[in-house]
Amino acid sequence: MLDSFFIGIAGLVCLLALIAVRVPIAYTMILVGIIGTTIQSGPAIVLNQLKDLAYAQFSIYDLSVLPMFILMGGLASRCGLSRDLFRGANAWLGRFRGGVAMAAVAACAGFGAVCGSSTATASTMGQVALPELRRYKYSPSLATGTIAAGGTLGILIPPSVVLIVYAIIVEANVVTMFAAALIPGILAMLLFMLTVAVYVRLVPGSGPTGEAVSRSELLAASIGVIPVLVVFGVVIGGIYAGIYNPTAAAAVGVFLVVAYGFVTRRLSIGGMGDALLETARTSGMIFLILLGAELLKIFMARAGVPQAAAEALQGSGLSPVMILVLIIILYLILGCLMDSLSMVILTVPFFWPVVSGLDFGLSPGDLKIWFGIIILIVVELGLITPPVGLNVFIINSLAPDVPMRQTFKGVMPFFAAEMLRITLLVAVPSITLLLPHLLA
Repeated sequence: MLDSFFIGIAGLVCLLALIAVRVPIAYTMILVGIIGTTIQSGPAIVLNQLKDLAYAQFSIYDLSVLPMFILMGGLASRCGLSRDLFRGANAWLGRFRGGVAMAAVAACAGFGAVCGSSTATASTMGQVALPELRRYKYSPSLATGTIAAGGTLGILIPPSVVLIVYAIIVEANVVTMFAAALIPGILAMLLFMLTVAVYVRLVPGSGPTGEAVSRSELLAASIGVIPVLVVFGVVIGGIYAGIYNPTAAAAVGVFLVVAYGFVTRRLSIGGMGDALLETARTSGMIFLILLGAELLKIFMARAGVPQAAAEALQGSGLSPVMILVLIIILYLILGCLMDSLSMVILTVPFFWPVVSGLDFGLSPGDLKIWFGIIILIVVELGLITPPVGLNVFIINSLAPDVPMRQTFKGVMPFFAAEMLRITLLVAVPSITLLLPHLLA
């Protein structure tokens, strides 16, 4: 047992080392899981697992929702919905000081509601909003920092791909997780907009006042937002109302976006094909990571590493909140090494058994929901945390003339706003649990 435990620790060290040198996370977990289990129990056990493990993982019905939501996001980006959202938000907010940046945040939140991906939100909205921010002479750090931070809203506002994956891992209800994410997601958008308003007043000239638009332009821009509201309302509203499950809702969303794209002639057959190929690549990557995570979980469970970690933390004498704070700090560190989806798939099987054994004064179901929302918020911080910050790299590729340190400087006020949100949600769990309880 002791030897097996040390093999598990050695495997964990190798895992982190391979991640640090940028070996793809899926291959890292598969490699460590297979080699570790082979050393522990012999190759026959590994071969026996591989016979049906992939089928058992990929045939889970809940996973069928992932390709559909990914496809919906890919089609939405090709139908110009991001431009419509930014145009509508800018028509209402652009007249205020820092209003164009606030409009970018609102548009990121709106596009995240039909996209479900933070990196796709940052990339798409960067192409739309950065030229406008430059035209109004926003400071480079605020312009790029706003889009990089605004992109993180896509990970939490439903439908979120990472949120679905978390629900599958801990066997939570996807609909309940969507409901729990809505208020924290809206809170993030409001805090980001407040951050912009404060920043442009503390740093004069960083975010000038935009131009007020005519009534006709305001009306036209507002009408342009209606398709996004319809898609979000039909998909998420239908789920909450119990009309259909998330997989069927995603299929309805794809149909609506395709119909809108063809009616408006914004979506071509070639664009649809590109979206399908992108969906296949992304879905394949996610499924491979899930397979690797399962192999790694089997290895670590045999080694007793998660159980030992749970016993050590629960017997440490630290309060449940302090243990949660330590987990949050560890997530912030891991955010410098890997992307958000990989982080969730890799770490939740380790941390959830620890948290589930602690007394936060919540029922097991409520604890699962509350912990998931907090972890997803911390994970999204990894997208803007130096020195990696995937969203920062994406925005930097769209604005190569802006030094990366300027973009990191621009995201720091939003990082502070996120830490405030985390503190608030940890201190007041009812904020997260309000909507799930109402819908229940």
